Amino acid sequence: MIRPDAYHIPECLNLAVFKEVSAVAQELNVKTYVIGGYVRDYFLNRNSKDIDIVVEGSGIELAQQLGRRLKVKVNVFKSFGTAMLKYGDTELEFVGARKESYRANSRKPIVEDGTLEEDQNRRDFTINAMAFSLNQEDFGALVDPFNGIQDLQDKCIRTPLDPDITYTDDPLRMMRAIRFACQLNFHIVEDSKQAIRRNQERVGQGVVSMERIADELQKIMSSARPSMGIDLMSETGILVYILPWIDRLKGVEMMNGKGHKDNYIHTLKVLDNVAERTENVWLRWAALLHDVAKPSTKRYESGQGWTFHGHEHLGAKMVPAIFKQLKLPLNEKMKYVQKLVGLHLRPIVLAEEVVTDSAIRRLLFDAGDDVDDLMLLCQADITSANEKKVKKYLENFALVKEKLAEIESKDKIRNFQPPITGDFIMQYYGIPPCSQVGRIKTAIKDAILDGIIPNQHDEAFVYMQTIAATMGLEAKD
Repeated sequence: MIRPDAYHIPECLNLAVFKEVSAVAQELNVKTYVIGGYVRDYFLNRNSKDIDIVVEGSGIELAQQLGRRLKVKVNVFKSFGTAMLKYGDTELEFVGARKESYRANSRKPIVEDGTLEEDQNRRDFTINAMAFSLNQEDFGALVDPFNGIQDLQDKCIRTPLDPDITYTDDPLRMMRAIRFACQLNFHIVEDSKQAIRRNQERVGQGVVSMERIADELQKIMSSARPSMGIDLMSETGILVYILPWIDRLKGVEMMNGKGHKDNYIHTLKVLDNVAERTENVWLRWAALLHDVAKPSTKRYESGQGWTFHGHEHLGAKMVPAIFKQLKLPLNEKMKYVQKLVGLHLRPIVLAEEVVTDSAIRRLLFDAGDDVDDLMLLCQADITSANEKKVKKYLENFALVKEKLAEIESKDKIRNFQPPITGDFIMQYYGIPPCSQVGRIKTAIKDAILDGIIPNQHDEAFVYMQTIAATMGLEAKD
């Protein structure tokens, strides 16, 4: 339906290109509309570059005609029935209105030409099914058959048609519902949430590619409060299919009246603590995975209670396989997350003990340029309900930070290159590559980190000679 109050031309249609689209549509005698995210974001007062044009006819033909009119290049994707062009800073995608039907084993629809109404019926959510007319007789009119305007006002995610059909046809829409709720701070209406629960297994049946799921995950992780998305995945039952490692963190086990904290709740709190301080999505992934190995390392020790010894090291080893399964990049981003997971206890241990210069040097050496991110993660990891304990940790953390700055300024340890190289050792003593070279280099590194010698060439050279002499090495003539 066209809302009766919708004939005021919205400001978002003031772009000159929309008038050009309207003129070409008139020439071709086709009905044309801007639909989806661009309309939704206008009412949410959000900037949007996602401009989708739907045509009751050939979207490709309209785009090509518009391209000739504007003298701009048109990119055609025949297999998808779409065309794109860029005009100034504006990028538009054109597609013909269509209706869809699905097979049970695929989220790829059987597509037929359709009307605007049929195209809106196939949309995922009511707030994404709204359209503005670009036709000259009613330019700017809002076509909102499912009252998406009201759902925007009520901050709810609702499917246009039966949610069971919507989610069964394309299971990715379950992730999209959660992602939109998380991004917009909306709620998923109860019948839709129940439908996701009923159809949760469709996510794990290989119908949806992990690449598409990972894309939605990244958007959830980039939102203001990513825990909301993780918790919605848990509530609807799909977490176990997508992030089973996080699902396993749930629950509290009791032994002799002693229980450990719920590591799932703790993890989400750490994730949000990090998200409040940085938009670095990979640091957020480190927060999500920092305790991922706790279920595998959980032990009850008499007199001590529950322990998770070595969970940081095992967690770091798990990161590559997790990233591979999720189709996340296996490059420096993964190595960054792996490093932070492996080191996340180190600053906390320092905050519990007397902070020595040697321990600070080793932390700087191991963390390198990521030491500030590591400190942010570790501070976020303090989630105790005991205010005195938190206060004590934060005070000790401040001391650790001061020491880090002091040692770094004095010794230049972060990412330092050994002042004595392996090549120099081999040349000086006339020896080939061997274990002795590695032992000398390690001894020099440890001496610098332990404060025995400064991080300078002359002192390291003298120390090299001392160590080499214990191995029976003599300088080459």
